[in-house]
Amino acid sequence: MSQVPAATRTLRVLRFLASQPGPVPLDRISRACDLPRSSAYHLITAMVAEGFVVHLAEERRYGLGVAAFEVGSGFARHAPLARIARRGLAELVDATGQSAQLAVLHGGDVLYILQERAPGRPPLVTDVGVRLPAYLTASGRAMLAALPPAQVRALFPDRSLFVERNGIGPQSLSALRTLLSETRSRGHATEDGEVTPGLASVAAAVLDHNDYPVAGLALTFSTPDPRTSEHAAAVRRAAATLTARLTGRGSRTE
Repeated sequence: MSQVPAATRTLRVLRFLASQPGPVPLDRISRACDLPRSSAYHLITAMVAEGFVVHLAEERRYGLGVAAFEVGSGFARHAPLARIARRGLAELVDATGQSAQLAVLHGGDVLYILQERAPGRPPLVTDVGVRLPAYLTASGRAMLAALPPAQVRALFPDRSLFVERNGIGPQSLSALRTLLSETRSRGHATEDGEVTPGLASVAAAVLDHNDYPVAGLALTFSTPDPRTSEHAAAVRRAAATLTARLTGRGSRTE
């Protein structure tokens, strides 16, 4: 990667813009991507010319363009992550008897791309195509905990972005940071009744070769459940196995 710095910087900018809830100023892109302002300007200008970035002149902000959307649509059509994860998700459900989901970050939300429902278990709101606030879900928390603090701050810059679903959950960046710190120490994320009353989830992040969270793998079950710690261990193993398949590295199981 060090031999193609322009490509690295371009991908870094695209990833940053994709993580934002809306268009952002040039200075913010420059800081988040660790680029000199002049370099960021020239790079963004080239990306605008190619259609990957759009310039909102009146707002002095930049957002993803149509070309980036086309790339994302192509990913959705090929769905390599879902294809690779399908078998592991089914094995996790068979081993635990609980329903499992795979989600990806979409700005400050999670987007569910795969679900495997266990026989006899209740239907879940986390169906394929559903979006939920990342900070309320176990899969979202697992991914947020693996992100740099600056990127989490960029996703949730003010308190107005924290909305309630069932009257519980973090309501500020400070509260979210505490929760994510606990998640990192524990090795997996949890939520209990914050998405659906009576249901809890445990989740672990699936990482790419740069240790960036590309997905969150979650298991959902009725509460209380005396096997919660067993479910968490099973999710960590499944996420480590999927990470190994994506990166070609050895599985980091317990």
